[in-house]
Amino acid sequence: MTTVLYILGGIVLLILFLAVIAPKSYNVSRSIEIAKPKAEVFENLKFLKNQDAWSPWNKKDPNMEKKFTGTDGEVGATSYWNGNKDVGEGEQEITKIVDGERVESELRFLKPWKSTSDAYLTTEEVDSDTTKVTWGFSGKNKFPTSIFMLFMNMDKAVGGDFEEGLASLKETLEK
Repeated sequence: MTTVLYILGGIVLLILFLAVIAPKSYNVSRSIEIAKPKAEVFENLKFLKNQDAWSPWNKKDPNMEKKFTGTDGEVGATSYWNGNKDVGEGEQEITKIVDGERVESELRFLKPWKSTSDAYLTTEEVDSDTTKVTWGFSGKNKFPTSIFMLFMNMDKAVGGDFEEGLASLKETLEK
């Protein structure tokens, strides 16, 4: 019986130790330069339906269920999706628009697990005909999910998708 208590105590200590050292947050972003004026690029980015057109997840499940509510391009507009195991289920709601500069949204993932992240798209003028677009998202890792983040790199998990999406955006806008 004493051995079992020592083992259980060791497991509890291990879990507590892992919880202490586990990453408490994540922040992933990627950028690309697009050969178009900033105003034109931003006008495209602020609409959820336009974002949907270059989303890398559409390629992973072209048959996913989608719904848009609210006035697209304005705070409160929401995009809902329900797809295969590669895209899961969730929604994105525009929470803030800084005209010409930044679109912020809240990502609410429902499946395969529940979580909430803050996403953003920013535009920065490189010169009059070139715009730098940055796409990113961040969030907090809550216990016990934070322990899993010791074994999963969020940057590696979604960074490639961001790069693919931005490349598709560039191709679409530079046509």
